[in-house]
Amino acid sequence: MKIVVLGDSLTAGYGLNVQDAFPTKLGVALKAKGHAIELINAGVSGDTATGGLDRFDWSVPPDADALILELGANDALRGVAPDVTRAALDRILTKVAERKIPVLLAGMLSPPNMGADYAAKFNAIFPDLAQKHNALFYPFFLEGVAADDKLNQRDGMHPSPDGVDVIVKNILPKVEELIALAKAKNG
Repeated sequence: MKIVVLGDSLTAGYGLNVQDAFPTKLGVALKAKGHAIELINAGVSGDTATGGLDRFDWSVPPDADALILELGANDALRGVAPDVTRAALDRILTKVAERKIPVLLAGMLSPPNMGADYAAKFNAIFPDLAQKHNALFYPFFLEGVAADDKLNQRDGMHPSPDGVDVIVKNILPKVEELIALAKAKNG
């Protein structure tokens, strides 16, 4: 089974060795639980939701069995209009549905310095789209890691190897649901 992780620096493993990147550590955790999964790291540091949409067709090969979608952090950090982020993620999820592969949408939250109005609009994108596209949903990719100095690199935004461990532990049950959906689809 092949799962593509389409994302930004949080997926790519910015500032980390390859073995400490999210897809690599997730693969190790899945193998330990008895899953034979090939995880493809389609993370690009600095990518926005629009960037992910632009490269979707060549980043997600036709033989992918499932997708983990982790985009939006850079949109919020750059103050991209929430409607633009929403439209790009909506189009990605539509493309996934056209391919008839299950998807896990990893949510993101706006940083507090963007203000309440922006945060309300941005934070609603992920649960709304998960419901619209009947996607598995993990509300906040950085749950338990964001703003914890011990779990982030010096920049305060990118997880350390220990932070990636927390992300993997937290998201693992949802990824196992994704695997079950992909197996059911493939018979």
